[in-house]
Amino acid sequence: MTHLPIRHILFPYDFSEQGRQAAPFVSAFARQFGSKLTVFSVAAPGKIEDDLGKDFADLPTQWITTCGDPALRIADVAHNRDVDLVMMPTHGLGVFRRVLAGSVTSKVLHDVRCPVWTAAHAERQGAPPVPRTILCALDADTEGVAVLQYAALFSKRVGATLKVLHVVEPVTDFASLASEQALQENAREIAATAVASMLKSAGVEAQSRVVVGEIVSRATESAREEDADLLIVGRGSLTEPFGRIRTHAFGIIERSHCPVLSV
Repeated sequence: MTHLPIRHILFPYDFSEQGRQAAPFVSAFARQFGSKLTVFSVAAPGKIEDDLGKDFADLPTQWITTCGDPALRIADVAHNRDVDLVMMPTHGLGVFRRVLAGSVTSKVLHDVRCPVWTAAHAERQGAPPVPRTILCALDADTEGVAVLQYAALFSKRVGATLKVLHVVEPVTDFASLASEQALQENAREIAATAVASMLKSAGVEAQSRVVVGEIVSRATESAREEDADLLIVGRGSLTEPFGRIRTHAFGIIERSHCPVLSV
């Protein structure tokens, strides 16, 4: 996971306005990392080169039109063509709209081995194409060090400030009681110690926060509070004691004000 080179980007395109809004991000990433680009569409209503040719005019780009289930085709192309990053629009109005609907998105995030970037789930994209501030929402598990290292390398490559967040879910329904507050604070401190240890193990220096609350709401709220341009989340093990971010990845993508990169 810490092997950062992004040599090949896959951009599934559905001729929607949201797809066109994602194009500048794809273009910026391809230029930043010196990547080749594959743009493909399923049952395209037009010629994709006509829609996006100007955006990618000076980039090494392959244009593909195919057919079949969008989620399966994304995974097939990603695996068979050694793709290092999939960049997907969200809230699309074309055939890819259902990709961001429940189980199909979960399948893409589960089946594609490489990182997946998703645009903000909004009518308009407000973040700059090259992020300036990146928030890494971290599970304090054995996958966390690798996610941290990836986030640190990515942030350094694009010249962005990296910040780290870990969310501790409430351990009590009686937060007003002093004894329960102490129990919650103890859980937070244990998690903070684990995060500090991971930062040290990863060799990463970054501002970190450990907060209490529901994971999706706190992760997305914190991204707004930190004015993050990109939110990085891990897709690690579900069996670890703190390994919960992956189970909430789709909710985070839906509610994030900025693009999400899941690794």
